[in-house]
Amino acid sequence: MSSIDALDSSRTQRTLTGTARLLLALHLDGPLFIALCMVGAVGSIVLFSASGSSLDMLEAQLMRFALGLIAMIMLAQVPPRIIRNAAPVAYVLGLLLLLAVMFQGDIAMGAQRWLDLGFVRFQPSEIMKLAVPLACAWFLHERPLPPSFVSLMVLALGIGVPTLLIAEQPDLGTSLLVAAGGGMVVLMAGLQLRYILSVVGLLIPVAVGAWHFLLHDYQKQRVLTFLDPQSDPLGSGYHIIQSQIAIGSGGAFGKGYLNGSQAQLEFLPERSTDFIFAVIGEEWGLIGLVTVILLFMFVIGRALYLAATAHDTFSRLASGSLALTFCVYVFVNTGMVTGLLPVVGVPLPFVSYGGTAMVTLMAGFGILMSLCAKRKLVSR
Repeated sequence: MSSIDALDSSRTQRTLTGTARLLLALHLDGPLFIALCMVGAVGSIVLFSASGSSLDMLEAQLMRFALGLIAMIMLAQVPPRIIRNAAPVAYVLGLLLLLAVMFQGDIAMGAQRWLDLGFVRFQPSEIMKLAVPLACAWFLHERPLPPSFVSLMVLALGIGVPTLLIAEQPDLGTSLLVAAGGGMVVLMAGLQLRYILSVVGLLIPVAVGAWHFLLHDYQKQRVLTFLDPQSDPLGSGYHIIQSQIAIGSGGAFGKGYLNGSQAQLEFLPERSTDFIFAVIGEEWGLIGLVTVILLFMFVIGRALYLAATAHDTFSRLASGSLALTFCVYVFVNTGMVTGLLPVVGVPLPFVSYGGTAMVTLMAGFGILMSLCAKRKLVSR
């Protein structure tokens, strides 16, 4: 090796060491941080094609991702004790905002989900994606595990109330994510087998009740379309059919970047939001789909590893739930786009166009990094 090569190698080593020290000082996990940035970069590339090469949409997405990164870095600096103490406050505040939406919320596209405060317009349901699992973990922190029957009833009420309020807006996708976030905490707390079997046994009557009294007509139609998309190929089944055509036409290696006919000719509905995974399949093929899924799996696996190494019960339960909720995002979106699950309006994290969900997810990872950072914790 020449002296110049050795000097360049030494400089690179010092740069990498300096970067690692900076991430450590900011309580950021290097592998997870890099993986999230990679997902955001891939998402921006895919979105540019899915949006019809719209620079305005790409710039908006990059600005939102940058805002999410700032939120993640800031939350990673907050001591775990403060996050734990703030959990019930955030939960109560979120409930009050959901009630405000019910009575004073803005209506758009047939749904009443937004609050307009004049200087900002946002969905309070996004707050509950973080507040519900954090509140559940706070509740179980100093209680014996596995949770008792009384504790489970309190948790069921705490999870069920915001879930029903969000479902009534209506926003079935977000309500399922909120319920999943709280449910993950309960499962990781060591839910006993008899309670698991009881819940499974209740699913049928609950599903029947939801079908008759909770679900709206368009939501029922989505379920029927999932069972038989060809029953209404030009109506409710159009999304799934076009999505499957796009993914199938991509083959193993895809049609090439910016060359997807289903996306570029606008046959694929919601191609820049809920169905952007189909754009990846059409333009990047099976190889692209597998690569993106593996990247998501690394993020989930790394987050779960960090959760397993957390110091106390609250940190383990809360961070594990946040990691698994991200997994639910990926599973539901990819499942509905490929026709394996009903369409419920769940975006593909960091890839689908949208601001609130992206910032919420990044904030969740910031909380996870704070809870799992290698620093001295104060348990009380």
